[in-house]
Amino acid sequence: MDTAPLIEGQESVLTDKQKQQWKEDGYLVMKGILSSEEVENLTAVVDQMYEEHLQQPDVKPEAGLDRRNVMEEHDIFVDLMDHPVTFPIVLELMSPYIHLSMSEVIVRPTDPEGKGLLHTDGGQAMRQIRVSESSLPFQIKLQYFLTDLPEPDMGNFTVVPGSHNRLFPEGGFKDGPYIPEALPLSVEAGDVAVFPHAMWHGFVANRSDKPRKSLIYCYVHQCMRAFDFEKASPELLERCTPRQRRLIGDIGEWKAGSYFYSPPDQVEVMLGNES
Repeated sequence: MDTAPLIEGQESVLTDKQKQQWKEDGYLVMKGILSSEEVENLTAVVDQMYEEHLQQPDVKPEAGLDRRNVMEEHDIFVDLMDHPVTFPIVLELMSPYIHLSMSEVIVRPTDPEGKGLLHTDGGQAMRQIRVSESSLPFQIKLQYFLTDLPEPDMGNFTVVPGSHNRLFPEGGFKDGPYIPEALPLSVEAGDVAVFPHAMWHGFVANRSDKPRKSLIYCYVHQCMRAFDFEKASPELLERCTPRQRRLIGDIGEWKAGSYFYSPPDQVEVMLGNES
């Protein structure tokens, strides 16, 4: 996948080594992206969400949490959609003609008997799509880690390096994320993983004594439908900057073809130069 800057005048934010890894391995791990204060504040909100989830009468005490469209729930999640460190990476990898498809909170509790998961994103159709080396990614996700995962078997995010160029088997793998090629990532709170839809990825069982907490933000091209919401609420739009509004679908007056031919100010808005 080509990682040359796609906005005129924009400097590359990825090193040559990172570009090579993206091309060959299909993913990046960016160290220390979130500050300790950001991690602490995000964790506090996630912990509260998880506690409230466990208090629901139909939720088992050992249940995990997989909550989508979390920007509607708390302002702290809004700012992550165009985080000053990670959003330039998104623009470099994808171009400015994008929008946000998903915002997700995940808590994976202790589960010694868990089998984990290995998959690609996008369901039956996208599973069969792999882009060429010179193509833009179809979609990318950023996974923000809020938990230190120094060892395997802690619910680690797991990837198969180089698999973005290979067809994922229709029936998956009997051993799931425990195939020999799979790599459970050892990360620290504040690190971020970046990966495309075709990367074989998932998670291993959490056999540690603490839950693994993370956030996932997904970006797609404007001509693609958002994944976990149909339309942003007026309340959310009111809380957003112009760039954030554009990222969640506010393209002005709709007309046929609007999502295929972006508004004339799209690049300026994505660069944060709006008035």
